[in-house]
Amino acid sequence: MNTEKKESMRFVGQHGSYGALLFDQRWKDFRKKILERDQHKCRCCGAEGKLEMHHRQYHYSKTLRKYRKPWEYPENLLISLCKTCHQKGHQLYKVPTKYV
Repeated sequence: MNTEKKESMRFVGQHGSYGALLFDQRWKDFRKKILERDQHKCRCCGAEGKLEMHHRQYHYSKTLRKYRKPWEYPENLLISLCKTCHQKGHQLYKVPTKYV
């Protein structure tokens, strides 16, 4: 098994079914669009390099009884963050869930 496949299996194992969605081409395309909008820099500290996507809000469908897929959010609800700023933000603030 190649290294990339092992890494993706480890990631999905840690993040469950949500982790699997992050390998979907729709997410990859949407993520690329957000990175380009943010000029490939952390929106908090300006760091470049390995960036993560942060959802400012989660949407839960009461009728479908599930969360939106990561690429189904409006662009303004996602920002590019470095790992340090992303972790710090999650430690300081709870991401609100909007029930739709």
